[in-house]
This record gives sequence, C-alpha cells and structure tokens, in this order.
Amino acid sequence: MTMRPITAIGFDADDTLWQNEQFFRSTESHFSGLLKEFAAHDVVAERLLAAEKRNLDFYGYGIKGFVLSMIETAIEVTDGKVEARVIGEILDVGREMLRHPVETLPHVRDVLEALSGHYMLVLITKGDLFDQERKLAQSGLGDFFDAVEIVSEKTATTYRRVFSRLADGPERAMMIGNSLKSDIVPAIAAGAWGVFVPHELTWVLEHVEPPSDAPRFRQIAHLGELPGILETIMAA
Repeated sequence: MTMRPITAIGFDADDTLWQNEQFFRSTESHFSGLLKEFAAHDVVAERLLAAEKRNLDFYGYGIKGFVLSMIETAIEVTDGKVEARVIGEILDVGREMLRHPVETLPHVRDVLEALSGHYMLVLITKGDLFDQERKLAQSGLGDFFDAVEIVSEKTATTYRRVFSRLADGPERAMMIGNSLKSDIVPAIAAGAWGVFVPHELTWVLEHVEPPSDAPRFRQIAHLGELPGILETIMAA
C-alpha cells in the first residue's frame, strides 16, 4: 500500500484562523495618543517595538507582554513623568484586548470541517496559555483539532518534536500559517511542507523573505485554496 505523503496538518492560530494583529494595532494607536504631549506617534511606536523586542525573552508573546512593554515605554518616553491615570488606562485597554470577541477568518470553518477525519489536525500556536485557550474556546473550532500545542517559540526543533510525537514525523506533515518566520521557514527546515497564507496585518517581527526556492513551500491567497493544494500534492 502506498503511504500517503501527508498525514498531519498543523495550523497557526492568530491571523490564520482568527483576527489578532488588528487589535494590537488599534491599541498601539490609542496608546500613542495617551503620550502625544511627549512624543509623536512614530516615535512612540518605534520605542514600543524596541521594548517588545527586549522583553520577548522575559514575557514571551501575547497581550500581557504587550501591556508590560507599553508601561515600560510610557515611563521611558515621559522620563518617568507618566501619570498613574495613564498607567491605569493602559491596563484597561489590555484587559479589553483580553475580553475581545474572537473573529474567525473567511473559509476557516469550511476548510477544517472538510479536512477533519482525513488528516490529523494540530493547532500549533505561541503566546499566552490562558489567552490562547480562551480564543480557541470562543472560536468554536476546538472540536476540529486532534491536538493543541501552545509553545513558547516556533523553531525547527519545535516542529520536529510536535510532528514526531503526535503524527508520522515532519516529513509527512504540513504547516499552515501567516508568519513566514514562525510558521513556514522553520517547518520547512524541519522537513515539513509549509503553506503561507498572507495576512494584511502581520507583525513586523514576523517578516522574513519567503523560501521561494524550497520544493515544499507553497503560497495561497486564502485558506479556501488549501484543499486544492493538498489534492495536488496527494496526487503527485
């Protein structure tokens, strides 16, 4: 019997299954407005991004780390003059982000329903454990997944470990996501297929050049094109 070339499919969560980055962008805009007496929007955004970079190793990815980076930036930009009122408002907008309803992206439910039962479906996401669990529960998509992996970082080692433990190894797996840096490049390096689904608002720290020459790299305009990609690969 011929072995199927793909038996497991990993899906990123934020901005692949549901909206995420747009809430960070709108919050950043609100945050810069709070500091407009001290610095222009571009300056605040640059300082905030620098704080996020510094803090990734301490706070990881997600809203809570973002809020702490905003507080740190507010202290820096104002030379320690930031009012308690502003700190309180930063905390309020962070809590609002954590309460925001989940908005699934087009084609997601139909594609997961079509693939469920035919492949092992694994949600592989990074970020805050409680927030990612909340979003998955609110999305109503949890029943489609055979496993959920919430990791601190997505590397080739991560994908080798996940696909080897849960499925038939990375060579017979595919990873779907909107981040070339986290979802696609390391998955291909691990030996898996990588399908890039661009999102108009992908965080700048997730930008790298696409591995266009890699035989296992594919790019689609939206998730609705995924079944066609799979049919082509399975028929080859």
